[in-house]
Amino acid sequence: MKPYAKLRADLGLNQSEFWSRVGVTQSGGSRYETKRKPGKPVQMLLALAYGSEKERKAVMKQLGM
Repeated sequence: MKPYAKLRADLGLNQSEFWSRVGVTQSGGSRYETKRKPGKPVQMLLALAYGSEKERKAVMKQLGM
């Protein structure tokens, strides 16, 4: 997956719009875009919400679905 800030910009979304889709606040998303790596649950939600078909299928497989 692309770096989060690049992906968000490519989608034309502001931080609040982008991050709220996966249950993260704007300030939390800002930290993920600049210096912190999101935990595994957030990474999985991001893959489901914004990832490629291959990324979504990989997450679904991890979840046993």
